[in-house]
Amino acid sequence: MAKNKQNSTRIDIAPKLREKTIALLNAQLADTLDLYTQVKQAHWNVKGPHFIALHELFDNFAEQLEAPVDDLAERITALGGVALGTARIAARASRLAELPHDSYDGMKMVALLADRYAHLAKSTRAAIDAADDAGDADTADLLTGISRGLDKSLWFLESHLR
Repeated sequence: MAKNKQNSTRIDIAPKLREKTIALLNAQLADTLDLYTQVKQAHWNVKGPHFIALHELFDNFAEQLEAPVDDLAERITALGGVALGTARIAARASRLAELPHDSYDGMKMVALLADRYAHLAKSTRAAIDAADDAGDADTADLLTGISRGLDKSLWFLESHLR
């Protein structure tokens, strides 16, 4: 992916640090957008005896991902970067595994989404540490809030599997 051009800003974070943070946030944006689309895919196609409960749960999860997507993109642009958030960009850049299309069995979908939520939660915590180590408390705080939401959704998914 091409180097992300920075726009000028009065935010008092050094340009090199902003460049690293913008790249970090764009990686999280790609993964979060990808997770959103995978949750919607599961929502549309889920089958089985728990259909209505899972259909509604997945739709709720997708709605919950909209705010973090927007927050990540806006932080990128506030730092002078360009939010790389089209479906094609996210698909190329995402670090999440693709959702299989061979079965949409409800409990299988719950397990597969739990794996993806866990992966994104782990990379989000790593991003928190990177932002914190760089002295960017605002980005670390933003990511901490996102992490809490991911963990809560993961708890809901894992509870279905017990």
